Amino acid sequence: MSMISRVGVIDVGSNSVRLVVFDGAARSPAYFFNEKVMCGLGRGLGKTGLLSPDGRLRALAALKRFALLLQHMGVEKISTVATAAVREASDGADFCQEVMRETGISLHVASGEEEARLSAQGVLLGWPGADGLVCDIGGASLELARLQNGAVGARGTSALGPLKLMDHNGDLPGHIRGSINEIAVKISVPQAEPLFLVGGSWRAMARLDMARRGYPLHVLHEYQIEPAEMLETANWVAEQSAETLTGLTDTSMARLKLLPLAAQVMQGLIGVLQPAKIAISSYGIREGLLYEAMPVALRQRDPLIEACRYMEASNARFPGFGDALYNWLNGLFAKADQRLVQAACLLHDTTWRAHPDYRADMCFETVTRANMGGIDHMGRLFLALAMRHRYKSGGEARHAALALLAEDQAKTARHLGLAMRLGAMISGAEMVMLKSTALHLANGRLTLHLHGKAKALAGEVIDKRLQALAKAIEATPHIATT
Repeated sequence: MSMISRVGVIDVGSNSVRLVVFDGAARSPAYFFNEKVMCGLGRGLGKTGLLSPDGRLRALAALKRFALLLQHMGVEKISTVATAAVREASDGADFCQEVMRETGISLHVASGEEEARLSAQGVLLGWPGADGLVCDIGGASLELARLQNGAVGARGTSALGPLKLMDHNGDLPGHIRGSINEIAVKISVPQAEPLFLVGGSWRAMARLDMARRGYPLHVLHEYQIEPAEMLETANWVAEQSAETLTGLTDTSMARLKLLPLAAQVMQGLIGVLQPAKIAISSYGIREGLLYEAMPVALRQRDPLIEACRYMEASNARFPGFGDALYNWLNGLFAKADQRLVQAACLLHDTTWRAHPDYRADMCFETVTRANMGGIDHMGRLFLALAMRHRYKSGGEARHAALALLAEDQAKTARHLGLAMRLGAMISGAEMVMLKSTALHLANGRLTLHLHGKAKALAGEVIDKRLQALAKAIEATPHIATT
């Protein structure tokens, strides 16, 4: 499995300052450390042209802490980016020099188009081959970038961040729509494109959308919203106070105070762009910097499969058995989504340390909330249900989110779990022994073939698990020995 060294990313935004340390994972990011401080560097920038004095003090204090943490963590590869506030403020260069003197951290000030590119690269980390439009909203700016066949295309920037809009006088909706239309024309955005949303304000709005609708799977990444539904939420948020919103979400008060303005930007986005669908990306500029640090060959790998391989290598008793299990049972699931079948096999033993009485339910919760890219919410639920049935053949998961999964998909997941349960038990998760067995379905008969020494693997438990799988797929179980 290809690896990259541990990477530290410092993101000095107009609203927040953040340090993320990515672990030496493969294609999917693993967050070794993640800390955010809401500094508000861009507050008042539209009126004064300067960084917020209080924000400067808070940001410098945070960066001093980050420098010390990175030193003690032994992180040698550090990428930095400062965005709109530092870029536009007349004292931005002075702030960068002060940071360098006080911390030794050299801040790279990104242009608006570079910021758009990095955010779009973050989306590609989770959606390889994505086509559509990326919209990243920060405190003091908004960036748009086109994705075409998995590559970042034309991009543009505007001053539509909520901190900037606080200082706007006049027709705010008209100003927003005019600015968005200007960028859309510049980068030739066709209507009815998928829209990928990046940024803390969009994530906060998505949390509120989940709360309003009672959405049962609280995972922001790849949360998909119909544009009409997002517009309803934006219309509602635009009329609310921060105090009202705080009862529905754990989002910080500093962020909530900006949401009504961000909601007006969303109204303008939907009105001008008319997107075909909307999806939330938890990956953005920081993940875009990680993407940039990856070799090209690593970027081209499947983030879901690589994340599952990393989890298997870190947590399974017999790393590598997942591939053998996938090859062993794949004939039964030739019509299923092969990425999901392979991912389930790689994950099948990663929660073995949990108490046996709770293992099935724990692995369901673990998989639905796992840090994985390249998988939508239906895929998460498929994997979670398959994992539950890998550990528990009877009963049914009672998680409300399963109502989102189509019945045919749920049935396939249950069958996959039972097949993994059989395969893991036959050989004790030992690859060489599994290769002396085979599983075939033909003419309504499910046959388990045991060859040579593998004949001794037969027993009551194997017979019971074979019968459970055969019953589920409406076949007759049979054991053949040679």
